[in-house]
Amino acid sequence: MHLHEAIPRMVTTILARYFAARFVIAALGTFGAIFFLVITVDYIELMRRASSLPNVPVLFVAQTAFFRVPLTLEKLMPFCILIGAMVSFLALSRRLELVIARAAGISAWQFTTPALVSALLLGILATTVYNPVTAEMLERGKRMEAKLFTDSAPQDGAGFWLNQSTSEGQSIINAARSVGQGALLTGITVYRYDPSGTFKERIEANEATLEPGRWVFKGVRRYNLDNPMVEEATATLATTLVMAQIRNSFATPETVSFWQLPDYIQSSQNSGQTMAGYRLQYEKLIARPFLLAAMVLLAAAVSLRFFRFGGVQKMVLSGVAAGFLLYVLSKVTEDLSKAELMHPLAAAWLPVCVGGLSGFLALLYQEDG
Repeated sequence: MHLHEAIPRMVTTILARYFAARFVIAALGTFGAIFFLVITVDYIELMRRASSLPNVPVLFVAQTAFFRVPLTLEKLMPFCILIGAMVSFLALSRRLELVIARAAGISAWQFTTPALVSALLLGILATTVYNPVTAEMLERGKRMEAKLFTDSAPQDGAGFWLNQSTSEGQSIINAARSVGQGALLTGITVYRYDPSGTFKERIEANEATLEPGRWVFKGVRRYNLDNPMVEEATATLATTLVMAQIRNSFATPETVSFWQLPDYIQSSQNSGQTMAGYRLQYEKLIARPFLLAAMVLLAAAVSLRFFRFGGVQKMVLSGVAAGFLLYVLSKVTEDLSKAELMHPLAAAWLPVCVGGLSGFLALLYQEDG
């Protein structure tokens, strides 16, 4: 290789690493700032809820908030990438580094590509590593939250609902919280009916676990129309349900690890239950690296204007607006998929295609007319 060919290639490689590093630092900084904000808000909310409880350890509440936050940050990850990319590109433009790069013959595509590759790699890590860690941390957070609020009953219409029928009649079970994807239920209310459909009694319990052929309740209070309330340490209720059915009913798709989702989809399909939520979550996780790359394209389309041309505020606002509209589109497609009005594959990839093509076309128009 001739010297006059090697030098430009070496310079381009060094600049690519530099641009990629600036983007990753900005994205991680944005992620850390949002993490601090979310955990502060969640900690204050938990302390407010626990203010009426005696002798609540402050450190225990802080740990509970810490384990609950990663799921929220996972949902906000596309915005972290969008803001991080805008910050890095605007910083490069403000310090005239983009002007120098263009003067050296480097196009917008060349200093956008390192950020795109970095976003793809971050997305792969988020799907294969961060998501399983988030699911595990959320389960630990639920267990700690159950210890804090074990005596709290579910609000009317809140929580998880389950219906079962046995030879003893029908039972409708409401649980405020599910721990271990249905292995432990807390804040229990059970409405029991006899085989003729007449109301029999209401059972409230602190927690419930499923054993072969029966539910086991702890901290039980029984209410019926003819007798006063009766308290019991434990009680049982016959059931024909198995753990696989409970898991599919009480495990939300967001709390299932990426590596476990195929088993959940297969289990739901075999048991005849709806699998739209699990299938959508699986497709969204597969599409996540490309969604993050689409966010980089949107950020580049609104952030590569030179500072001396002005209009920086409009660029930032337009980038935030584009990210918000993409978020609205993703929520609409998600709701349509859960209602089985749109295929999960289309619901997961439509926002990626719309965001990526919008950013690509806007950048293409700016760069090449």
